[in-house]
Amino acid sequence: MNNGDKRRNRKRERSSRRYKVRYDRLVAVVLVLVVLAVVLASCAHACSDKDKNKNSATNKQTTNSSTTGQQDSSIIDDLTTSSETGSLITGTADGLKPSESQYQNESFKQEDIYSGDLVLVNAEHEYKFPEDDIELIDLYDNIADEPFHVADLSQKLDKPVLEQLTALMRSFYEAENSKELYVIGTYRKFGDQEDVYYSGNSQFQPGYSDYHTGRSLDLAIVPSDGSSSGYYSPRGIYGYVDEHAAEYGFILRFPEGKESFTGERSRTYTYRYVGVPHAVYIKQNNLCLEEYIDVLREHTNENPIEVSTGKKLYQIYYVPANKTGDTEVPVPSNKTYDVSGNNVDGFIVTVSMN
Repeated sequence: MNNGDKRRNRKRERSSRRYKVRYDRLVAVVLVLVVLAVVLASCAHACSDKDKNKNSATNKQTTNSSTTGQQDSSIIDDLTTSSETGSLITGTADGLKPSESQYQNESFKQEDIYSGDLVLVNAEHEYKFPEDDIELIDLYDNIADEPFHVADLSQKLDKPVLEQLTALMRSFYEAENSKELYVIGTYRKFGDQEDVYYSGNSQFQPGYSDYHTGRSLDLAIVPSDGSSSGYYSPRGIYGYVDEHAAEYGFILRFPEGKESFTGERSRTYTYRYVGVPHAVYIKQNNLCLEEYIDVLREHTNENPIEVSTGKKLYQIYYVPANKTGDTEVPVPSNKTYDVSGNNVDGFIVTVSMN
């Protein structure tokens, strides 16, 4: 081989080696580019998902705001509106109290303040004997088969009062197996009270006696063993009546320690029917009827008294009567209610919440 051939061969070898090195670099560059492309694609995908999630969250939040924002507002309103809060706390049957928009006015005449279970009759407040205030029932003809007795044929009570008294006496009999209680004093006409007053047998002037209402009564204990009889007092088994009287709507009319309010000496045997929620509140708060009438004046339909009796919930409030003309009394349009005059200056509304 001559020198020219050797030079050509070396030149081809160098050229071959040069081309091989460039190919390796090209492969490396391609690999780097592929890796970068994969990384960039992953980052782009991740960013895209993040944006989608963010947009989705934003859309969801916006949707929730539009669909649940009103509910949240409603809950806040329920918790801050005085007309709704009490029902949430006490858990009434329908979860609602009468709100301002749920009231309607009912017109009462000025003389209507003299009628109802909550009329106050004492030495300062005369009973007016309003027509249709009470439905008198003879006890003798209606308790023949009941576990208590009546002193004579003249005894009468308002019909719902007798019904509640009978229920109380039945409960007493079931608990204590006793038929030793007698009703000895009930309704008195004006003339009847006149007779007992001027004969010295009563301190109540005619017209100012609670017995005129047909809602007051006296009890006596007449033991079946022939032992001494006397006015009722809550001793021994007879204490059951006094303990449970409020559950049937009765209060002790002249309780001990309240003489300065009632104007009369205390008695253990004179009971007065006022209705269950009122009797329960009076007993729980150690009040007499005079005190209760005063307490009620502090409670309008915007801040009523609430009384729970068993499974029943009541609201009670006062409405002052106009001195002249009719009085528009706000009453709930979606609840059962009762309106009584107080025989003094206004009306008492009792709402059955459930």
